[in-house]
Amino acid sequence: MRSSAPSQPSRTFLLTDKADTDKIPLLTPGYGRAASKNGSVFLWNFPLLGTYWSASDIIIQHIGKDLGGLERLKGKKIALLFHDSPYGKEPIPALLALAQKYGFEFSSVPVPHPGLEQETQWRRIREDKVDYVLLWGWGVMNSAALKTAASAGYPRDKMIGIWWSGSEADVRAAGDDAKGYKAMALQYGAGKFQVHRDIERYVYAKGKGSGKPEEIGQTLYNIGLVGAVLGIEGIRNAQEKFGKKPLTGEQVQWGLEHLHLNEARLKELGFEGMMLPVQITCTDHEGARSARIQQWDGNAWKVISGWYTADETVVDPIVKEVSTKYAAERKITPRDCSKESR
Repeated sequence: MRSSAPSQPSRTFLLTDKADTDKIPLLTPGYGRAASKNGSVFLWNFPLLGTYWSASDIIIQHIGKDLGGLERLKGKKIALLFHDSPYGKEPIPALLALAQKYGFEFSSVPVPHPGLEQETQWRRIREDKVDYVLLWGWGVMNSAALKTAASAGYPRDKMIGIWWSGSEADVRAAGDDAKGYKAMALQYGAGKFQVHRDIERYVYAKGKGSGKPEEIGQTLYNIGLVGAVLGIEGIRNAQEKFGKKPLTGEQVQWGLEHLHLNEARLKELGFEGMMLPVQITCTDHEGARSARIQQWDGNAWKVISGWYTADETVVDPIVKEVSTKYAAERKITPRDCSKESR
């Protein structure tokens, strides 16, 4: 079971309890509860490829590199402009921890749904002389942020969005005001790889494509593509153990929790260069936490960084604290992952 995209960000939180009752895996690639990385507590949740806490650390790493070193973050002002919902608030614990570690000033600036009116927020950002703005928006809020930033005279190359704020639709709707804007590309930024050529050859060339051909390789298309392959490979993994037959939720959960997509398998699937290896375990339902930064040049997204990997020494203490509290509140006894076999 996959939760909806962040247009309804609280749904994943509600489905967490339901998945535990229904015993059906909940796949949330690139979103969902960040604490559900801890599979010993969140048995059915799989926030695959990267949580918002991992994303926060990676963005701060990139800003540090942009400044010439993480030590130069000290004294800088970094603001989070966020959709006022559980989705938008999710990165705040990680950013608070990062601010304490590196000594930058952090502020959070909420934007009520749907986010079309942001003059007050950008006035505050300008008055506070914020050095960098992290954009955690959704839908029309993203293009509105870029347009309002331009009107306020805030440089778009000092804005870095989460991957849900980095699609072609977000920037094209803002026109020239989006040029220079940066966004995270988890493992699935814009661009075409062998899997896209296979889809064009075996699906679209035979008249079986259901979407617009020009959307193949765009950011949101690739998000869906990667999410699909993770789910399918999890099922395939389960069938290798339990047989090629309809599977139970518990069996699919096992298949996902023991999934390892190495470089050879990714190449075989046509994802070489598009994804890094992913390995999920009982203790780690995230599986991977690497990302790159892309920048909009007015016509297309261009990758402008190498791979960053989130610092688990920053993220894991927050995961442990929140998941332990969640387990206590719901009287969940965490699994002993040392007893889980591969």
